[in-house]
Amino acid sequence: MSTLEWDQQRAFLAVVREGSLSGAARALGLAQPTVRRRIEELEAALGAVLFTRSPGGLQPTDLAAALTGHAEAMAMAADAFVRSASAAAHEVAGTVRISASDVIAIEVLPPILAGLAERHPRLAIALSPSNRTEDVLRREADVAVRMVPPSQDALVARRIGQIPLGLHAHRSYVARRGLPASLADLRGHGLIGVERDSPILRAVRAHGYPVSVADFSFRSEDDLAQLAAIRAGLGIGLCQVPLAARDPDLLPVLHEGFTFPLETWVVCHEDQRDVARVRAVFDALVDGLLAYLGECSG
Repeated sequence: MSTLEWDQQRAFLAVVREGSLSGAARALGLAQPTVRRRIEELEAALGAVLFTRSPGGLQPTDLAAALTGHAEAMAMAADAFVRSASAAAHEVAGTVRISASDVIAIEVLPPILAGLAERHPRLAIALSPSNRTEDVLRREADVAVRMVPPSQDALVARRIGQIPLGLHAHRSYVARRGLPASLADLRGHGLIGVERDSPILRAVRAHGYPVSVADFSFRSEDDLAQLAAIRAGLGIGLCQVPLAARDPDLLPVLHEGFTFPLETWVVCHEDQRDVARVRAVFDALVDGLLAYLGECSG
């Protein structure tokens, strides 16, 4: 066990993620024989086989599956180490990793980050668009935009407020099909939604509208795909109200009868609050998202 090296474990994690030696080699920027050698060295040190071949590629053994979480944690720690070493704590320079939901990361944050980059040209941003709540405590991200209230005591959090979700349709859809006059009228329209039951769907039902997956004529678990479907005129779907307000072709549907609040917070680890680059990003996200929320009235 004393011969285990991080390079071997990086190769192991890359094979788990990519499912092949060639894919792992591309991800790591290495030659395939180098990745193969590192896996073989790791298997020799452990005295066990880590992967078996299948028609779909290399499959982790039970031992490899048990080790993957530890390798993921080491990778996150290594990334955090590199980010922490990228500049002195008093400088607004170096790398800061941000985690945010897909829609926020892709549709809302880029203009905020552009202003931040103009003010701090030595700052580098690593943006992770994901609807999975990445763990700031474990340093998967330095700053996160969360849609649920943070519960950990070791986090510094600023509540932005409730971003309202509302039903919207593209102007081209409304020209073809008209606007529903009530929630009951929605049954005669093309609806955009999820493939499986979800917290938002349950919230819609709790709001008094008995909608189910079967009612959706366009279905996707991807929020960005749903947004693209609304913009393409496929039907009526949920969209963040301030985001829709930026597009004159997206028209509100039954806003008096249906809105769903999305709690929004910006968080970082308490140990990072005095690191200048993290603080600059944290403050920029707070200011930018507060301005975004203010667009609802516009």
